[in-house]
Amino acid sequence: MKLSGKVAVITGAARGIGRACAERFLKEGAKVVVSDIDADGLARTASELVRPNDVRVVSADVAKCADVDRLVATAAKEFGRIDIMVNNAGVARNQDLLEISEKDFDDVIAINLKGAFFGVQAAAKQMIAQGGGGVIINMSSVNALLAIPSLATYAISKGGMKQLTSVAAVALAPHKIRVVAVGPGTILTDMVASAIFSSEDARRSVLSRTPIGRGGEPSEVASVVAFLASDDASYITGQTIYPDGGRLILNYTVPVEEPGS
Repeated sequence: MKLSGKVAVITGAARGIGRACAERFLKEGAKVVVSDIDADGLARTASELVRPNDVRVVSADVAKCADVDRLVATAAKEFGRIDIMVNNAGVARNQDLLEISEKDFDDVIAINLKGAFFGVQAAAKQMIAQGGGGVIINMSSVNALLAIPSLATYAISKGGMKQLTSVAAVALAPHKIRVVAVGPGTILTDMVASAIFSSEDARRSVLSRTPIGRGGEPSEVASVVAFLASDDASYITGQTIYPDGGRLILNYTVPVEEPGS
């Protein structure tokens, strides 16, 4: 078990990629603190995870710096230290660029980028206080590089995440803290269903640009996160790894099979 003895904190863990990361980390031997703004969903997820004695639950809104600080402090109190921080919480809104309000913009940036920044900061402070060393993993997206106007606020926040990862990696390297990011393509989560696969035409459009020809599973992203959290990735920092089914390398569309064909 590659994460045996490690303590991991995961935000946005009630479902989707965050939940898959918690499941994978536990299988790899880590103790896990899961967090989400959805307290009911988080409680359901926690009750279904293996090794319940190695799981702690903290309801938190990452858009609030005080909540992020409380999350990290609780993790350190419960398990004595933090070795891995996964800043996964995020939202996406499908909107016309000209219709985005100030509140719409602020809400997405606060959760996706501000929350990740203060997650990096709080985790790094704790890691340094306990003697240095650790891994911080930010959940980015192929939208950090792709320009999809209907996902403008999401794309802007993930573009910022790419640079947050780079800057933090340089700043924290002297403390033996690695900072990396994972930029998934189209992963079959509730967020994708509501914001991206919003119609059959939208689904076909995405898949026509995905060489593997399908959406990814949350567990496939969790595998990459677990690798980056482990000593197998000890010489990787400042990078974003893109598990995207080939999305970023494709500059033309590919045929999509009709259902049942």
